[in-house]
Amino acid sequence: MSSTDFTEKLQNLMLLVGIDSFKALGKTSGVSERQILRIRRGELHQMRVEVLWALAQVLQISLNELIATFSTLNIPDSRTISQTKNSNNQQFANENTNTQSLELESLQQEIATLKQEYLRVQQQLKEQKYSLLQEFQLSSLQSLESLLLQFPSAAQKARENPKLAAVNLLPLVQKPLEKLLSGWGIETIAAVGAEIPYNPQEHQLLEGKVEPGDTVKVRYIGYRQAEKLLYRAKVIPL
Repeated sequence: MSSTDFTEKLQNLMLLVGIDSFKALGKTSGVSERQILRIRRGELHQMRVEVLWALAQVLQISLNELIATFSTLNIPDSRTISQTKNSNNQQFANENTNTQSLELESLQQEIATLKQEYLRVQQQLKEQKYSLLQEFQLSSLQSLESLLLQFPSAAQKARENPKLAAVNLLPLVQKPLEKLLSGWGIETIAAVGAEIPYNPQEHQLLEGKVEPGDTVKVRYIGYRQAEKLLYRAKVIPL
């Protein structure tokens, strides 16, 4: 077990992003408390790169900064390497630098792999979204099939014969629409012309003034889906 304690450093970074507890950090990043304890101890070598990546994202620092902050290993820059080469411990420093470079290179490769996997999953979700949209459109078109196939011909007949009663066209429109709304679980609120008690939660008054419970007449119907109100029925006073 490491004797190094990075708890204070971690808490300082958490405060900068508004996280006040290790439990909250774990919940936000999806990282277990056991993994958070490891980073507090500087045991990065026992942690997977995706865990380090998740913590770095939440703490709003780069992966390299995370490694440099919570590791006993220092990732050298060019100036440090130059100074070390001129020291009496040149051989040891070079070996240490090579080891660190290999570790960093390995981490960078894993990060690149994770990025590729992320892009692959993102593309897969995009394709699934498109497929679901197509299925939804096809299902809706099947509900409106009779309207799509018959209404254009009926409309042409109405243009050719102005005396044709418009009421004959209503079933072509009404039935497919009712079927579609039923398939979506959408219900109507009242019926056109119905005289009902005024309920401001479900009814929209078009004119005049009425009190809740007063009788009103429905001018335009409303709709709800399960417990969700979509459109209030529009009413007028009697």
